[in-house]
Amino acid sequence: MESEEDWLVESLRLYQDFYAFDLSGATRVLEWIDDKGVFVAGYEGLKKNEILHLILPLRLYVNENQGLFPERDFKVRHGGFSDRPVFDLKHVPSTRLLVTSGLPGCYLQVWQVAEDNDVIKAVSTVPVHEKEGTLWPRVAIFSSVAPRVLHGVRLSSLEIVDLESLKTAYTSGVSDNEELSSLQVLDADTFAFCCPSGRLGLVDTRQKWAPLESCSPNLGSGGQRWCAEVGDKGQGLGSSIASLGSNGQLRLLDPRNLCHPMSSVQCPVSIPSPNPELLRVTWAPALDNCLAISGFDGTIQVYDATSWGGIGSQVEPLFIHRGHVFIDGNGIDTTPLVTTHTWHPCKPRTLLSATSNASLHVWDWVDPRASR
Repeated sequence: MESEEDWLVESLRLYQDFYAFDLSGATRVLEWIDDKGVFVAGYEGLKKNEILHLILPLRLYVNENQGLFPERDFKVRHGGFSDRPVFDLKHVPSTRLLVTSGLPGCYLQVWQVAEDNDVIKAVSTVPVHEKEGTLWPRVAIFSSVAPRVLHGVRLSSLEIVDLESLKTAYTSGVSDNEELSSLQVLDADTFAFCCPSGRLGLVDTRQKWAPLESCSPNLGSGGQRWCAEVGDKGQGLGSSIASLGSNGQLRLLDPRNLCHPMSSVQCPVSIPSPNPELLRVTWAPALDNCLAISGFDGTIQVYDATSWGGIGSQVEPLFIHRGHVFIDGNGIDTTPLVTTHTWHPCKPRTLLSATSNASLHVWDWVDPRASR
């Protein structure tokens, strides 16, 4: 196995930039507010959890070739405390509002980031009518003149609520009790859902519930669980859906034909995900056809999906971030698990990643193909 010393030497070639930080508590959320600010929030039980608005190190958001920078750390811009674990946090675009979800899952909490001081304070709650002891509502935001929050524990409890009036604007109106693993707003009228079974659907809120769905609702048989993300329409592949299973299977689907994946590949993960709730697949917003996966161990794997095709093939990552293994875990068996990662909204190869031991990395990876 590669030693920490070897990796540290190799990292000089692997990264354009690399920063490692320690948070006060582990986080499962990394939510951008612009290209230089990010929200994190703790998820520990039986304690107050911090919600922080952090500003990235100066070097990461100024123009190139500006010389040396004295500030090489995050700055805390705003902060607050949640009385419960935060499993999901969404910023409402063009506002100073945040929406959080966690356990107990009987409500969502709405927060406001102060303009004239450094406080993040709770301002209201959104009731969740379906009470689930161990499940929490998945959340997504419709941004418009009157922003709305989409939330649900199961397909049957999906609803859209106006954040100003707190009135319900849409409900699924079905008795389907399948659990949700993720929700994603696509535009002003449509959203996507994914279930742990691998079931996918696209919903048009202007119509009665009739989602465009995948044809294989039993993909999760045998204990495998799934998450998914729809790629931005600017992707080279067009608007594609990446669906990741807890054993490392990764499927790419065309939203117009969810019954027949364009490709289904096997990623070289060390073990099945020890906590499928932490599975994450993300499309790069500023790099065509690239995506990243995490939630299996202490690494994040980056792939170029340009040439993928067919069913059942093995693929190799374009890049693997092992910094959490060698810096946070010192390369030993107790390596922390990656809890989440996110791409920078406009710097093509910059990602943030966090782990279960409260570390936070910012890294700009070098494309290995550039040196060939």
